[in-house]
Amino acid sequence: MTKEIWSVDTAVPLQVVLDDPECPQLLRQTLTGALSWQARNEMTVARALRSPRLAPQWVAALMALGATVTVDDEEAPLEKLLQRETAGEPMSLRVGVGGVKWGEAHVSRTPADLPIVAAVAGVEMEHPVERRGDVVRQARVALTGVWPEPVRLCQAAAQLVGGPLDESRIQAVTQAVEAEVAPVGDFLGSEEYRRAMASVLTGRALEACLYQEADNE
Repeated sequence: MTKEIWSVDTAVPLQVVLDDPECPQLLRQTLTGALSWQARNEMTVARALRSPRLAPQWVAALMALGATVTVDDEEAPLEKLLQRETAGEPMSLRVGVGGVKWGEAHVSRTPADLPIVAAVAGVEMEHPVERRGDVVRQARVALTGVWPEPVRLCQAAAQLVGGPLDESRIQAVTQAVEAEVAPVGDFLGSEEYRRAMASVLTGRALEACLYQEADNE
């Protein structure tokens, strides 16, 4: 599989990203729906990255695709950026747009609302010469609505690495996710509801990867 890199100007509005013909389908999907045309035109990429509560699904999709951000000539995974203060610092965004199976699942009150809980998965496969069949090389699942912060990668997805992507192994990940997340309940959903949805939606996102050909495969 070929994994190409797409460089994104972080000073442009999200609508410009959506209009770019190179924009991956997963990012297109998470830029529509709850994000209106007006919001996409008013919000720059940099603002969305620095304030992930504004577009959590889109940031989750970037994480699932393994996006990296360069700040002051230092390149790091996007999730590292969200752990530091970068206000005012110029940044660049790079996204892998090929060789990734992806899936997204969410639950919300209406299609126009931001999801209560969302899961976005990105899986990269390889075919080792010493083994029969493809095995998982990288697996990332980003979840929203189940952490103290707006979005985070779960550690449970790492269980898939080195083996096949199949239903039994996906089930093991969903059980681990339910134990891993740390949701805070509110009027949209209790802690128990959010925890259960994290498991269910992770399973749906990974099952979508299971039955999908990788982009640019």
